Amino acid sequence: MLIGTIAGVAAAALLLIVIVFKLCWRVAEPNEALIISGSKHRTEGLGEGLGFRVVTGRGTLVTPGIQVVRKLSLDLNEAELDVECVTSQGIPVQVKGVVIFKVGDDTVSIANAARRFLDQQKYMGQRVHNVFAGHLRSIVGGLTVEEMIRDRERLTGETRAASGAEMEKLGLIIDSLQIQEILDPTGYIMNLAAPHAAAVQRDARIAAAEADRRATEAEQEAFARKAEATRNSGIQQAGYQAEMDTAAARALQAGPLAQAAARQEVVVQETKVAELEAFRREQQLQADVRKPADAAAYETRTKADAERDARISAAQAQAKETELRAAAEANRVKIAALAEAEATKARGQASAEATRATGQAEAAAAEAKGLATAEAARALGLAEAEAIKARAAALAENQEAVVAQQLAENWPDIVRAGAEAFGNVEHMVLLNGAEGMGEMFAKALTMGGTGLGLARQLLGSMNAQGGAAGTPAQQAADRPAQSIPVQVDAE
Repeated sequence: MLIGTIAGVAAAALLLIVIVFKLCWRVAEPNEALIISGSKHRTEGLGEGLGFRVVTGRGTLVTPGIQVVRKLSLDLNEAELDVECVTSQGIPVQVKGVVIFKVGDDTVSIANAARRFLDQQKYMGQRVHNVFAGHLRSIVGGLTVEEMIRDRERLTGETRAASGAEMEKLGLIIDSLQIQEILDPTGYIMNLAAPHAAAVQRDARIAAAEADRRATEAEQEAFARKAEATRNSGIQQAGYQAEMDTAAARALQAGPLAQAAARQEVVVQETKVAELEAFRREQQLQADVRKPADAAAYETRTKADAERDARISAAQAQAKETELRAAAEANRVKIAALAEAEATKARGQASAEATRATGQAEAAAAEAKGLATAEAARALGLAEAEAIKARAAALAENQEAVVAQQLAENWPDIVRAGAEAFGNVEHMVLLNGAEGMGEMFAKALTMGGTGLGLARQLLGSMNAQGGAAGTPAQQAADRPAQSIPVQVDAE
């Protein structure tokens, strides 16, 4: 219970202290100064004790009931100037301007302003107006109207310099002084401006006349250019009309020209088709006739060459075998003779007998060698004769292959000669389609094959066997070509 009472008393005491502190503590705002009176204070810069204290920008303790706190505003103030003056020429003028001022920031200025305007701050502008009005009348009295108009900075500077000392005594400073307007109730300023206005008006009229002249020249030049453009446009339109007429005339002729060109293109394409068809036929004949004939002839030649080479190789082998056999026999006889000679020598026969035996052995060996050489030459001749006979037999037996080879080699000329029969044909009507076209080309080709059939008949008559019928290929070649129903329309 006691502790609660002590805590309540402490809280009440703390609250009382806070309330007293708030009543005693005063803070100066940035745009104001606190003037504290009621006790003697020493103010810096004045050198003597004053009955008040100046506080700016901070807080301070004040004793309630003993000291009084009042505020002096440091804000900007504005005073309107409207002063009637007389110039050095005796001409009355009315000068209007504005003065912007404030209380100085230093302690001396604040103290001076507090002594003069603390309770009369609302009259501060009127007091400043009176100060500036007196100095402005004095300065304007020493100037002419022309000087006031042409050199306002001089008027402003002299007025500000003359009022500065008095404003400092009042604790005020001038932030700005502007002369806004100079009025002339007598019309002097207007009369001063009249000659200049007349000159300006004259120059303006001259400039207007010059501009009008230039505008007229420009308009006339524009009219001339417009006429020239109209003329050029007419010429161009006439040229365009001529081109249109030419194009129309060409358009009328375009139809027949197009038909002729189309007809020409059709003829060109038909010619190309005929050429391609002839080329295709030629390639087909190459594939169907010449290539098989070349293959058969090549096969026959290859077989004949193989048989010939085989016979030659056999004859050469036989001749070599005979030569080797004869050489072996001669060597054997020589060895036997030498053995016999040695035996004879051993038996003590005379050297003449041994010489004779040796001579006989050498003679026998030479005879055997000559026989072997003759046998080899005979075998080689027989082999060559057999080869010649084989080639002759191959030529006689493969007469058809020879004829087929000649036919295949000359087939492009035969096809070209057969196709020339259709060179002057422009329109052709076939009764049985593609088959009729093939039969027609076959008929044309058989005309070129008639000579080939005669050649075969001559070769058949020269054949050793004298066969009248011939081979099946000859019979097919000698068979007459059948007629083909073809209707040809030649123009």
